[in-house]
Amino acid sequence: MTDLICLLLNLATLILFAWIILSYVVNFGRLPWGHPVRKVYDGLSNAINPILMPIRRVLPPLRAGSMGLDLSPLVLFLGIIIVRNLVGC
Repeated sequence: MTDLICLLLNLATLILFAWIILSYVVNFGRLPWGHPVRKVYDGLSNAINPILMPIRRVLPPLRAGSMGLDLSPLVLFLGIIIVRNLVGC
């Protein structure tokens, strides 16, 4: 059972990292709507946003001028690390 939990936590970490990297590519790369990278990003967003929304309700983005800094992926990553340590992965 622990192996399955560790596998799921590792998968969640990979998805989170891929989503973070692709968010930079999509937001700063000015990709057109039909681009395959944007489609992968949209799919990952659909998977990860339900997990990030409760964190965002508690910890809203920090405002710096007109830009906002979203710390919810960092909080999620730290939460995954804590659960991995508790489980013994």
